[in-house]
Amino acid sequence: EVDRLAEWCDTNNLLLNTEKTKELIVDYRRNADPHPPIHIKGTAVERVSSFKFLGVHISEDLIWTTNCSKLVKKAHQRLFFLRTLRKNHLSSDILVNFYRCTIESILTNCITVWYGNCSASDQKALQRVVKTAQRIAGAPLPAIKDIYRKRCLKSAGKIIKDPSHPSHGLFTLLPSGRRYRSLRTKTTRYRNSFFPTAVRLLNSAS
Repeated sequence: EVDRLAEWCDTNNLLLNTEKTKELIVDYRRNADPHPPIHIKGTAVERVSSFKFLGVHISEDLIWTTNCSKLVKKAHQRLFFLRTLRKNHLSSDILVNFYRCTIESILTNCITVWYGNCSASDQKALQRVVKTAQRIAGAPLPAIKDIYRKRCLKSAGKIIKDPSHPSHGLFTLLPSGRRYRSLRTKTTRYRNSFFPTAVRLLNSAS
C-alpha cells in the first residue's frame, strides 16, 4: 500500500517527505508478530510511540495522558495573560471572552476524540485549569465535561442529518422512534469513545 501511495504521488507530481513521515503502530494482540519497517523509495520510515496530528498527541497505547499534559501546560501559559488583564482592571465579560478564545479553545481542541477515554486524574487536571481561570475572571465558566457532552450531541446531530456521512448508519432509531439503538461494545476503550457515548447522550436527552 505504501508503494502504491508513493507511485500515485509520483504520477500526480506530489513529493513524499520521508523525513516528516512517521509510523505509529497500534496493536493490542498479546502475541503480536514483529512489524517490519516501512520503506518509501528505499528510505526507512521512523517508528514513533506518539505523534502530534492536527494538534492532538496520539500515543500507540491510545492513552491520552501525553495529550492532556501538553494541553494543560499550554493553557497555564495563557493564564498569565488572563492575570495581566485582570491587573489592568478589565471587566469580567472581557476576561471571560479572552478565556473562551485563548484557553478554552486549547483545552477543548478535538475533545470528542479523546476526552471520553481520559483518566480521572487527567480530567481533574483539565478542570483545575478551568477553576483557576474562573477565580481570575470572577465569573462562572462551563466545565470541561459539560462542553464535551455538548460537542458530542452537536456532532452526532450533524451526522444524523447527513445521510451521506460514512457513520450515519451507526445512529439507528428503535421501532419506538424515540431512542437510538445502542452500539455493542466489548472493551471499555470503545464504550467510552465518541459513537457509543453520543448514542447514550442522545437517549438520555430524549
